[in-house]
Amino acid sequence: MIRNVVIIEDEKLNADRLVRLLKEIRPEIHINAVIESISDTISWLSNNQQPDVIFMDIRLCDGISFEIFEKTTINSPVIFTTAYDEYAVKAFKYNSIDYLLKPVKSEELKAAIEKLESTKLSFNLSALDELTNFLSSKKEYRTRFLLPYRDGYKSLLVERIAFIYTENRITYAQIRDESQIVVLPHTMEELEQQLDPRQFFRTNRQYIVHIDAIQKIFNHLNGKLKVELKHFSETEILISREKASAFKQWLDY
Repeated sequence: MIRNVVIIEDEKLNADRLVRLLKEIRPEIHINAVIESISDTISWLSNNQQPDVIFMDIRLCDGISFEIFEKTTINSPVIFTTAYDEYAVKAFKYNSIDYLLKPVKSEELKAAIEKLESTKLSFNLSALDELTNFLSSKKEYRTRFLLPYRDGYKSLLVERIAFIYTENRITYAQIRDESQIVVLPHTMEELEQQLDPRQFFRTNRQYIVHIDAIQKIFNHLNGKLKVELKHFSETEILISREKASAFKQWLDY
């Protein structure tokens, strides 16, 4: 019987929804912790008894949650919550790791809990390695956008984008070496999934930056970083203390 649960999720709305659904399905469940980052997860697991199950988002504010398994031991079974495409879903099924697609649905959450209890699923680190390799080999990233233009359409190569930002719920792309700004028909969350993470980094909720657009990086207040962009010095981008380490690792890859 599942009693103790840890939720690792950096989006408050998603975390709150999961907590609410868990309480509706199993009122006796105790939420030991809701954690937003990789670093805080590692710290919590190092200082607390592991729960009956961990619900874990894949993309967190300071990196990919697979890093947690490289830096600490997890003995609890894990149910991933994900917005990954069909390839990733197949990978989860192949490796017998439970997953929930966002937004989490009550009936799917209930089924995952019942499966876990009936099979006494244990987390398998080698399966995680296979999953990571599968994702890296199968994932294809966007190379261009087809955008409305006058009475037709035009193609925009991803490599021409210096950075992407959101303002008033509209997503814009700043073209490299030009003053041109175009509107993209996608959310920042969708673009974060579609763009090659070796080339683009989600610096904060407002900006996604291409690696070649970065001019300089400065230390800022309270462990933050400040990014200066080539040809766009008026654009100030700050990176939180929690995300600074992942950003520096990305640049040093």
